[in-house]
Amino acid sequence: MAEDSDAEKTEDASPRKLEKAREEGDIPRSREVATFAVLMTAGAGLWITGGSLVGRLESALASGLTLDREQVYNPAVLLERITNDVGGVLLACLPLAFAIMLVALAAPMLVGGFNFSSKAFMPNFMKLNPISGIGNMVSTNSLIELLKAIAKTLVVGAVAWIVIRSETDAVLGLAVEPLGTSSGHLGDLLARTFLYIVGALGVIALIDGPYQIWHYNNKHKMTRQEMIQESKESDGNPQIKGKIRQMQRQMARNRMMQNVPTADVVVTNPTHYAVALKYTDGQAGAPRVVAKGVDEVAARIRELARENKVALLEAPALARALYKHTEIDDEIPETLYSAVAEVLAYVFQVRNYKAGGRYPDRPTRLAVPPEMDPLNPASQKKPDSTR
Repeated sequence: MAEDSDAEKTEDASPRKLEKAREEGDIPRSREVATFAVLMTAGAGLWITGGSLVGRLESALASGLTLDREQVYNPAVLLERITNDVGGVLLACLPLAFAIMLVALAAPMLVGGFNFSSKAFMPNFMKLNPISGIGNMVSTNSLIELLKAIAKTLVVGAVAWIVIRSETDAVLGLAVEPLGTSSGHLGDLLARTFLYIVGALGVIALIDGPYQIWHYNNKHKMTRQEMIQESKESDGNPQIKGKIRQMQRQMARNRMMQNVPTADVVVTNPTHYAVALKYTDGQAGAPRVVAKGVDEVAARIRELARENKVALLEAPALARALYKHTEIDDEIPETLYSAVAEVLAYVFQVRNYKAGGRYPDRPTRLAVPPEMDPLNPASQKKPDSTR
């Protein structure tokens, strides 16, 4: 059962998969929306420019049926007139043709947006596989496309039939009307029929556009296993990443341990915390934390300090505060300057004692602010926002 559920495509396509599909030229498209947009543009263009276009055609027709003596006996003059008439008609049709061409190029982008993919131009010999071709012919998508084609045929035929049936008397009357009057009536009849048919196709386009987007998203759904595999490929295998982080922590710990022998003092808890401090006399800046750790790491720091004769000082509150509020190579906080200064003074006095001086008193009451100690209740209190 678990294997069956994993094999089902229940997860929405990830952005990476959708982007890969776009790179391969696979995007949602709706032919119905594009067809409707082109037909509406053609109808609107004819409605706006129809008068001037018809006038130009009438002028060209009249000019073509009129011949004078010069044109009859001089073919060059006749050819020039024909060229001018044809050029005038083409020029009159140019705005409408340009508008239709522009909409024909832009309309497909209404669903799916603009996309250019060079991979779409690459030959795909899998499309020549007859087995795949037969499978596509009997697929659900092919059935839906067939139903759409039948629906369009029925809609267009039904609308045309209803319009013509309602205008039967007007259609029959065209035969007995004068040419000028019948031409106007015929134009009105064709315009109404065209608008009704395009309006019906607009309803189909409103349905087909969202359907194509839904079909595209449904086609690119993923199984849980595909989601996991993609996550591993993009973010890396969690086990490998964990191993890398572990190795990085180990390397950082090793570098930190190499700094312990150079420290001036190691402040301890005494068992749970250990923080190694170093102060370079004559250089600007406060003492720095060169190593810190808890439990096993703290024990290793203390061991290295003893092996390298680095001073150890038991100061629980200061050790906890330094561990909590500093990172490796950070300078100590200003609020701990006083306490650390006493510790370093003690360490330097011990060194002088070994050279023949007086043995100093171990500092026991270091000035550690209560809010700096993580075990002190004062550090858990939130600041009063009314002050």
